[in-house]
Amino acid sequence: MYSKQVFDQDCRQCQRLDGFLCEVKQKHPGYHARPVAPFGDSDAQLLIVGLAPGMHGANATGRPFTGDYAGLLLYEALYEFGYSNQIKSESLTDGLVLKNCRITNAVKCLPPQNKPTGDEINRCNAFLAAELKTLPERAVILALGSIAHQAVLKACGLKPSSAKFAHNARHALPDDRMLVDSYHSSRYNVQTKRLTKEMFVDVFRTIQSLRSTIE
Repeated sequence: MYSKQVFDQDCRQCQRLDGFLCEVKQKHPGYHARPVAPFGDSDAQLLIVGLAPGMHGANATGRPFTGDYAGLLLYEALYEFGYSNQIKSESLTDGLVLKNCRITNAVKCLPPQNKPTGDEINRCNAFLAAELKTLPERAVILALGSIAHQAVLKACGLKPSSAKFAHNARHALPDDRMLVDSYHSSRYNVQTKRLTKEMFVDVFRTIQSLRSTIE
C-alpha cells in the first residue's frame, strides 16, 4: 500500500531503536516490534500525526494508536465525526476501517521510555515528508503534541519558528493545507485533565469547520 519512500518495514537506520526493538521482541515474541506503518485511507484529506508507537499499543499490534490508552479518546472522536466505522481500535483483525482519514507517527519505531532523540526524529522525517506529498491539496493535518507539530513543519520545509504549537491552533501550510494542533491523547494528559474529551472534540470541530470550506 505504501512505497518505501513513505514507509519502510525493514528500516534499521537508527541503531538505538533497532537494538531496543530486538530486545522487546525477545521479551515479547508475539509483539509486532518493528516500524509501524501508517493506517487508513490512502486518499485521506485528514492526516493525524502522533509521536511514536507505544510499547503495548502500536508496537504490540502493528497499528497506530491501537490497543493502548492513547487510542481511546482518538478513535472515539474519529467515530463521532464519521471518520471511523468503530468506536474502538483493538487489533489488526477487529474490522476497523477509516474513511477520509489516515494515522501516522513522526517516529515509526518504539523509542525507549517513549522519548526519541532529535537525531531519530530528524532521520525519520523523510518518511513523513514523503507521506505529506501524497496528500491532496487543501488537506488538513492534525498534530498530536509539540514533537509531531515540529515534525510536520520540518517535513514541509518550514522553520520551527514559523508556527508556534498551541492546543486547537491552526496554521497555514504550503499547497493550501492546514495544520491543526492538539495536546497528545496520552494517558498522562487525559488523567491530569490537560486534555479533556470536550477539548479534543473542539479540535475536531475546528477540523470540521476547515474541511467545510474545502468541500
